[in-house]
Amino acid sequence: MSYEPLSPEEERMARHIVDAAFTVHRHLGPGLLEKVYEVCFCHELGKRGLRYLRQVAIPIEYDGIVFDEGLRLDVLVEKRIICELKAVDEMHPVWEAQILSHLKLTGLRLGFLINFNVPLIKHGIKRIIL
Repeated sequence: MSYEPLSPEEERMARHIVDAAFTVHRHLGPGLLEKVYEVCFCHELGKRGLRYLRQVAIPIEYDGIVFDEGLRLDVLVEKRIICELKAVDEMHPVWEAQILSHLKLTGLRLGFLINFNVPLIKHGIKRIIL
């Protein structure tokens, strides 16, 4: 299966997202609550000129019915990139599958799974493209 490459603008935003995660991790380190990382990460996104929404509810359409009890995205950047944040000792493959499902359901193409509870943040960032 072949997909179109991301646009230069999406790549620019992706670089800012990774840089924001590195900055937060460098200042705070591992071991804090996910909510702490989320608020600091969003602050860093804003400093980089990116608009974001936190804890975004995404309705689910199933069998011709729209259910509001659907998904909740941790951070949606510029209404184009999904960022799911974690602060866990071990990543579970289901979280990667979760982002893939979120991308499919929203029609978006790029997502990041970011775990701040790692010694080196480069080992905690997973980029997922549809």
